[in-house]
Amino acid sequence: MGEVDSPDMSCATWRRSSRSGQNGNCVEIAQVAGIVAVRDSQNVDASPILLPPAGWRALLANVHAGQYDFS
Repeated sequence: MGEVDSPDMSCATWRRSSRSGQNGNCVEIAQVAGIVAVRDSQNVDASPILLPPAGWRALLANVHAGQYDFS
């Protein structure tokens, strides 16, 4: 998917899905400078995964297709 330059994340507005549970086990996303940043809500100080918009769309398509369902 290619590397993405690190944008300034200090102004990022993080959000999580309304379908997330209340146990704190969530993935959060933010859009900054045309990049989609993804982080673990339980480890907010770690560096987020940065994806270009096409990479984010591909990830979502794979999730919806069940490619990451390991249960």
